[in-house]
Amino acid sequence: MDTKQLKAHCAGFPGATETLHGAPSNILVYAVGGKTFAYFKTSEPERWRFSFRASPDRFVELTGVPGVKPARYMGRFHWVTIVNVQHFPADYLAELLQWSYDKALSALSKPKRLAALAA
Repeated sequence: MDTKQLKAHCAGFPGATETLHGAPSNILVYAVGGKTFAYFKTSEPERWRFSFRASPDRFVELTGVPGVKPARYMGRFHWVTIVNVQHFPADYLAELLQWSYDKALSALSKPKRLAALAA
């Protein structure tokens, strides 16, 4: 899965929104109901590196894989960064992203969740 396909996959989740934040953060954020589930860095170095939240077990597993590291400032919350998504299996990446999306969705109150899914 390349960056373009991954962006389309993120935007395809029910209720997902895409927000581009300019300098100094330079990130493209995917969220549901205001809760972030994934983001891309849009500036150098490591342009288009991809970050998402993982379960604690998967966090340990993923940070042992070459090209995957704890996300800057967010690693303590089990966020990981994949430096080059093209070198990662597409089906595994989709599974990990689904978990991150579900985690963000479950963090919303029931009214916010229903509103996000209806949008």
